[in-house]
This record gives sequence, C-alpha cells and structure tokens, in this order.
Amino acid sequence: MAAVKTASIYAVIGTDDVEVKRVAKELSVKLGAGGDFGADIIDGQVENADQAAQRVYQAIEAIQTFGFFGGEKLVWLKNANFLADDRTGGAQATVEAVEKLTELLDAGMPDGTRFLLSAGSVDKRRSFYKKLSKFAELQVYDKLDNTKSGWEEAASLMVRTMARERGLQLDGEPLELFTLFTGGDRRTIESELDKLDLFLGPERRAVTEDDVRLNTPLSREGIVFELGNALASRKLQRTLELLRQLLFQGESAIGILLATIIPTVRNLLLVKDLMSRHKNLKAPSQAFFFGKDLERLGEAAIAHLPRTKEGKLNAYPLGLAAQSSHHYSLAELQAALRACLEANVALVSSGTEAEVVLSQLIVRIIAK
Repeated sequence: MAAVKTASIYAVIGTDDVEVKRVAKELSVKLGAGGDFGADIIDGQVENADQAAQRVYQAIEAIQTFGFFGGEKLVWLKNANFLADDRTGGAQATVEAVEKLTELLDAGMPDGTRFLLSAGSVDKRRSFYKKLSKFAELQVYDKLDNTKSGWEEAASLMVRTMARERGLQLDGEPLELFTLFTGGDRRTIESELDKLDLFLGPERRAVTEDDVRLNTPLSREGIVFELGNALASRKLQRTLELLRQLLFQGESAIGILLATIIPTVRNLLLVKDLMSRHKNLKAPSQAFFFGKDLERLGEAAIAHLPRTKEGKLNAYPLGLAAQSSHHYSLAELQAALRACLEANVALVSSGTEAEVVLSQLIVRIIAK
C-alpha cells in the first residue's frame, strides 16, 4: 500500500465547540462525507482511556482500508475529547494509541484517502499537536478569554464579520456596546444578532445604540462596562443603579472597586494627562483607533501606560477613556483617585456597609 504525502490530512480543533463543529461539518461535506460510500466516521466522544484507544485504533484501521471499489474515501475522527491535558488524555493507553496514529499520519496517507480530525481542547505541548501542525491543514477555533486584556478588539472583529453575514450594519458605538454586552461568547453573539435581525426586519439594516440596549441583555462584562461608562460619562443616577445591580448579583464591593471604578478613574486620569501635555492627541472616533494615536507620541511618552501580559499597549480601555475625558478636569480626576484610595481603606477596615462606601465614592467622583 503505497503512501504519498499530499494535502489529505485536515484538522479542526479548538475550545469554541460551536464553531469547530460547524467548520468540521462543512469541511467533511467538501471532502466526501454525506454520500452512500466513501466515508468512515468514528465518534471521538469517549468516557475513559480504553474507549479513547479503541476509537484511535478504529481510525487507524479505517485509514489502512481501501474504499469501496478502490475509490476515494474520507476517515473522520469526529468530536475527539481525549487529546486535552487531562486524565484521559494523559493515560498510557491513550498516549500509545495517539502515538501510533501520529506515526501513520506522518508517513503519509494512502493514495485517495483523506483524514479529518475534529476535536475540542488539544494539549499543544505534546508531539501530536506539534506534528499535526506540520503535516495537516490545521484550523484552530478557541473561545475568546474575556478575562485577558485586549479581548474586546478580537471580539469586535468577530461580531462585525457575523453581522455582515446577516446583512447588518454594525459599527462604531453600537458595535462596541454589542461586543461588551455579549462578552465575546460566539453562541451568545449568534443568538443576539439573529434577534436584532428579526427586530429590524428587511427594510432597516443599520443597528443603532438604542437597538442594542433594547434587544441585547447585559452579560456580567456588559454591566461592568456600563458602570465604567456611566461613571466616565458623569451620569450619577445610572452609575448608582448599575452598582446596586452588581451588588445584587453577588459581586463583591472590593471587586467592583478594584476591577471597575479604579481602572475607569485611572484610565481617565492617564489620558487626560497625556492630552493636556500633547495637544495634538485627540479623542478617537472609535476606541480601537486610539492605539495608533498613542504610538505616534513615541515610546518615552507612553512607557507608563498599562500593558497586556505580552507587553502590548492596552489601548482599547484608554480609547474609551479618551472619548469621555472631556467630562472631567485633571484636578477632579486626581481627587477622584485619592477618593478611591480612601474608599479602599474604608472597605477593608471600617464597619460601614459596602454599598454605602461605594455610593458615597461615586457621588464624590461625579458630583461637581
């Protein structure tokens, strides 16, 4: 059985299971699945290492078996859940079976045979993934981690693409608002875009900020964003309402202070200071554009600004702050940061109720 190396090995993996399943299904149809002959589909959903090894050996056997009448065939190891860094993935039986599959794929597929792997989380430190990335046409779809800095920009690009597929015009403030309301979750984004599509109807395609607020429920990230946005916009009543909502949902007062209020005030102060010293620095039309404006100032001028773990400038929240910086003077923001410090001390050392401490802080910051 002569083996030749061709573009015959495909892999669709990632923690975004909705997208992985969708892309893998479409690819399987292109590669020959769905017909009466020519497709061996092995279910990769297993409960233990013995089952994992069994499914891998089934895939190996299918690869080494000729298709009906000697024609082309597809072998699809579907929805594999045993390649992650967990108990099943690290078991000896699983590891040995996957090593044999790796050797087979690395040697080249039989002429006329295609192999497709679709899987969830895959341990990228193991040799299987490293070799797979070399000899396969690999597509990776991982969920966005909205706990990491800079997730908003990647989520916004995904939202814009999915909106255009539906013929929706979603840009500017409505785009930013929708992105933060949905928290970067693909399934939520799809559902909420479908809802907007139905709400607007075929006659109106441009999504407004009011459309987003009316139709899209707030995720936790959305409420946090709205609180920071209301504070930055100096809207006292709205800020207090959102504070009560977060506390009612079980968020800790110290968490709200450290994760929302202080970063909002700090970012406002940073950009206000920069804009006062660099008169050519203006508020951006969209927050995503602010990073390029900051880079034009030179490294010395922006060395003190917050960075991501990768060392990149965390420009998006600064762009949001720049858009609202005209609501405060530099002196007011300096006083606001001092008030945050006093509130922090009060939360951890005094017996005053947490909601009272934060409410008083918000009034001190916003009230002129």
